[in-house]
Amino acid sequence: MAQHTSSFVRPLESPGCSTPRRIASKRGLLDKIGDSEHWVLLVFNIQDHYLLTNLYGRTLVAQLEERLGDSLLHAAREEACQDQAVLFQSNPGELLLLWPLLSKDTSRLADLTYAIKLKVQNDLKQLMLQRTGREVELGIGFSTLKTKRSTSPANAFLHAVNEARTAAHCQIVISQLDLAHDFRDIIERGDIRIHYQPIMDFQNGNVFGWEALARGPKGSPFRSPVMLFEMAEKLERLFRLEEICREKAISGLGAIVSGQKLFLNIHPKTMADPNFTPGKTLQLLEEAGLTPENVIFEITERHSIQNFDLFYRTLAHYRSQGFLVAVDDAGAGYSGLTSIAEIRPDFIKIDKNLVMDVDRDPVKRALIETFVSFANKIGSRILAEGIETKGQTTCLVDMGVHFGQGFYLARPGSPRPELAIDPQTIKPLTDLSKETFSCSIPVGKLAEPPHPVNQDFLTCEARSFFEENRHISNLVVEDDGRPLGLVMEYHLNRQLTTQYGMALFFNRPVTNVMDSAPLVVDERTPVEQAAKLAMERPTLKAYDDIIITRHKKLFGVITVQRLMNTLAQVQVEMAKGTNPLSGLPGNVAVEKELESRIRSGETFDIIYADLDNFKVYNDTYGFKNGDMIIKLAADILSWATKRHGQAGSKLCHIGGDDFVIITPPEKSERICRGTVRCFSRLVRNCYCVEDRDRGWIKATGRDGRQREYPLVSISLGIISIEGPTSFKEISERAAGIKKYAKSIPGNAYVRDRRDSPPLETKPPRLPLKTSKSHIPVP
Repeated sequence: MAQHTSSFVRPLESPGCSTPRRIASKRGLLDKIGDSEHWVLLVFNIQDHYLLTNLYGRTLVAQLEERLGDSLLHAAREEACQDQAVLFQSNPGELLLLWPLLSKDTSRLADLTYAIKLKVQNDLKQLMLQRTGREVELGIGFSTLKTKRSTSPANAFLHAVNEARTAAHCQIVISQLDLAHDFRDIIERGDIRIHYQPIMDFQNGNVFGWEALARGPKGSPFRSPVMLFEMAEKLERLFRLEEICREKAISGLGAIVSGQKLFLNIHPKTMADPNFTPGKTLQLLEEAGLTPENVIFEITERHSIQNFDLFYRTLAHYRSQGFLVAVDDAGAGYSGLTSIAEIRPDFIKIDKNLVMDVDRDPVKRALIETFVSFANKIGSRILAEGIETKGQTTCLVDMGVHFGQGFYLARPGSPRPELAIDPQTIKPLTDLSKETFSCSIPVGKLAEPPHPVNQDFLTCEARSFFEENRHISNLVVEDDGRPLGLVMEYHLNRQLTTQYGMALFFNRPVTNVMDSAPLVVDERTPVEQAAKLAMERPTLKAYDDIIITRHKKLFGVITVQRLMNTLAQVQVEMAKGTNPLSGLPGNVAVEKELESRIRSGETFDIIYADLDNFKVYNDTYGFKNGDMIIKLAADILSWATKRHGQAGSKLCHIGGDDFVIITPPEKSERICRGTVRCFSRLVRNCYCVEDRDRGWIKATGRDGRQREYPLVSISLGIISIEGPTSFKEISERAAGIKKYAKSIPGNAYVRDRRDSPPLETKPPRLPLKTSKSHIPVP
């Protein structure tokens, strides 16, 4: 025994500890045992460990052992409420779990061991199915360890281990466990709770339906549906359990609108059970005001079916009644294409392991796109499960997935909940980049620091870097600051896991595995243009990170997800009437403000601001610099409004280079003077030295002829509102005063001193009773 007790020993993680403490030797474990008189010892061994090692290799089995250890520690905390549990590896494939026994009552130790086994096996199931297509079975045994003065801790430990191993070779009689008695009680009382999780229709953003999820009593091991259904199958009470779940799910759903669905999980064995007749289900539906068209039987083929003929005939019978069918866990190792082809489901549910990281993993995207194409051809529809982030949602919508379900969209609840997100926030990037709105935010503003490496950096070093920095997804290969290529973690893993990947690349420079033609954009590139370029890439690279440069040198990186979030945010802001460039309120805000002040009979001024010679500047210096001047004007107007106005003043950006300020009459000229002085001084910084010194630029005008144009200036026109008026009249007066202000060379403001005409009366033409104030460019 001593020769096998050196692998590892570690205590359970405490909630506030990120890394567990480790006991380095068997001696440390024995010392710990000596500190307490009574201990519980559970032994867990991986069945067919030797066969698994020979079939799949030591690497996979080591991963399985590591996952088993983590799951045992978590199960000890959740099932046994033990924060002092110690994990010890004795033999290959065998783990021991120990904790101090606080009570001498060990009557339910067998139940606890079996509950931990079920929980742990379920945790290991996904890894095994993903890597081998088969599940793993654990042998379990338990004993108690009591230290005596006459017995050393080492001997007591060996005796307890041998007892637990002997028990592990004997099958636990499930029906004799107290757990089995508790389960029968639950069935007799019908003590099952149903939670409903919404399913979102990605085409219209509405709730398509709800999946009914069964839960046992609170505080019971059977709160977990895994425990509930595993025990039901072992005790051959599966049909009765599903009957209770079905009755409660249908009766508790409540009224639904036309077209909405209820997803009911049905075990294949249950469907083939002769007692599973349509009469009772149809009666329940009628009482709840539902029809078979509202119900989708969700089938998981994760268990063997002895009578396939009966199963498929039963399935066909229910379809003839109007019920629909979904196949669950597609892509998880359960539901292969053959099964799907045989069942011909109305819905195919994509397993959450395929959905995880789909926005970062091109291989998973390719698989899901294949499922979508396949489903469209056979008249089925795809439902993605386990959606946990906005990035996953947007990516799935972008690929044409029909429906979605997961914690990001809404958590299960009772009574049935609605969606927890605004559907408008998950438009796919391909749609966002085609919108008519303009998002001129430079992509450099969103850049994140890069992680550069040189050309000699080894592939094995890159892999170690990603393993140690799980939050980083890329490395940029550079030479003297110039980006040469991009290494994405998932592309690297894909290449290394090919048949000869490790041999070919592992100890060679990272340049052998990098993407030598990544998307590289200048920091001044607008976000929408970067998004469009990203979406034009091949499918396998569509969600790779983007390299950002400044003067052709590496400046930063940005994820496609961040681009999507920015575009979506711009769209939301525009829907609210906010200008995406300046962040100021837009036309909607102006109309509401004017309507409110006119209705209240308030006297106020309107300042209309516009830039002169802006188009010439924009054509000469480019739209990015043009946006810079508009932003400068917005900042100066915002400062002047706050500095010289008061709480009652409001600045709005109504589009392009046009701004409106609504302010009390006594504040308007102060605002204009401050604006003119600041703008005339600061706008000169937007020109090159040569143009700034001579005070003009040579450019081509609208008529196609070259001439000299003054520097950009700002013109402001003030009109007073002193009584009832209309938007039409305000618009006409503002247009007139703006035109007059722009006719004055340089930075200027003017006030319209005409009397306001009666409501709906067209004002006389300018200039009548008009005065001006003019401040030339210094």
